Amino acid sequence: MIKTTVKKAHPYINGEWVETNRESVLIKSPYSGEVVGEQVLATPEDVENALASAYASKKQIANIPSHERGKILKRAASLLEQGKERFAELISLELGKPLKNTLDEVSRSIETLELSGEEAKRLTGETLPGDASERGTKAIASTFRVPVGVVAAITPFNAPLNLVCHKVGPAFAAGNSVILKPAPQTALIATELLKLLLEAGLPKNAINMVLGGVEIGQQVVKDDRINVISFTGGVVAARNICELANMKKVLLELGGNASTIVHEDADLKRAATLCARTGFSNSGQSCISVQRIYVHQSIIPTFTDLLKEEVLKLKIGDPSLPDTDVGCLVDENAAKRVMNWINESIQLGATVVCGGKQHGATVEPTILLNPPKHSKVVCQEVFGPIVSIIPYETIEEAIAETNDSSFGLQTGLFTNKMDLAYKVAHSLEVGGVVINGTSNFRLDHWPYGGVKNSGIGREGPRYAIEDMTETKMIVLQLPINE
Repeated sequence: MIKTTVKKAHPYINGEWVETNRESVLIKSPYSGEVVGEQVLATPEDVENALASAYASKKQIANIPSHERGKILKRAASLLEQGKERFAELISLELGKPLKNTLDEVSRSIETLELSGEEAKRLTGETLPGDASERGTKAIASTFRVPVGVVAAITPFNAPLNLVCHKVGPAFAAGNSVILKPAPQTALIATELLKLLLEAGLPKNAINMVLGGVEIGQQVVKDDRINVISFTGGVVAARNICELANMKKVLLELGGNASTIVHEDADLKRAATLCARTGFSNSGQSCISVQRIYVHQSIIPTFTDLLKEEVLKLKIGDPSLPDTDVGCLVDENAAKRVMNWINESIQLGATVVCGGKQHGATVEPTILLNPPKHSKVVCQEVFGPIVSIIPYETIEEAIAETNDSSFGLQTGLFTNKMDLAYKVAHSLEVGGVVINGTSNFRLDHWPYGGVKNSGIGREGPRYAIEDMTETKMIVLQLPINE
């Protein structure tokens, strides 16, 4: 069991932790209901001070040598390695995410910081000869990557450590000042990470953190001192950000209703095992969590039995225990919504293969067989522990059904036919295709993002840095020889 120590999450403004004379709210474990912390909320004045501080410091941060920015991020990765268990336990406590998943998240966060530190030293440009044009015979151009200035980083609750690292790491590596607005549900872990970054040598004025709800985020994104907004979350919030952002670059990593296709020639045991493992980790609260499983009609009975067998092996319970596979959702309201969606699908004709019951904030891993296309569990983002098995006759049908979505993040495909695999991969309207794996597979140095309502831009330190820098061109005109 994790020993509960009540912690406090504070805004961090202009190099100081804000602690007094502010409204605060209690933080409760979604699994046990016990108070595990307190969150001090930022005021509009705090946000204004954070914006002013970030703007005033942007040139100073840009002038830190790349090698020093890289060293700071590498030191942060080393400190996080040393505190791995402590951070993992805090995520489990605050979010209800099983310890085995949070240990993995901390490992990924270490990689993300290391990668950001490496990329800080790779801000390369190019030289461009002018004589490709008649008018440029005596001209040479060079390009440089320069910081955009101030990056607003707005992060969700489901991967509260790694997704902060995916924004703060590249932003600082590129030489930017940062304003961080973490999810209200996971302010404790954001506070602990910020303390670690400062211990690693991050300059006090390189980052500001504001805590609070929607209004706080809106005040940040509409301010003209912000140059880039990097947001991970839902479509509704993203549309609101775009309306408020005005002339700013907006990077959006949004949701999905990820499809995984299991073709008739697939290794069914492997497919079932991976679908069970990646459909219910973090109670399905992942943008690329397995949601729609399109299965060739000839193998529906066999695959359904195999998947059920694997899902029933999953241990549901206390997220602080090392052998727990499925903990709880972020709160009971999320669990109630998931149950409503399950019940709707049943009323519309779906069959429950297993699961479908709620216990507080926990919903049992649920398999639905053949829910109709217009049910919420198929056409919207579940963000909960539900997978749906849907039959198809031809691979063209599976491709069409996958593409018939407002989302397009990632898709998995199980087949042993390589020509088929490439045909399908090139036909899918998504940001990434995983062959002989599920939709829920991501490495942190790869370009990650989607199309349609799944977002704009790509994450992964190298790719995020491209969007968090500008290309500056310097031209030299040579004397004309007589």
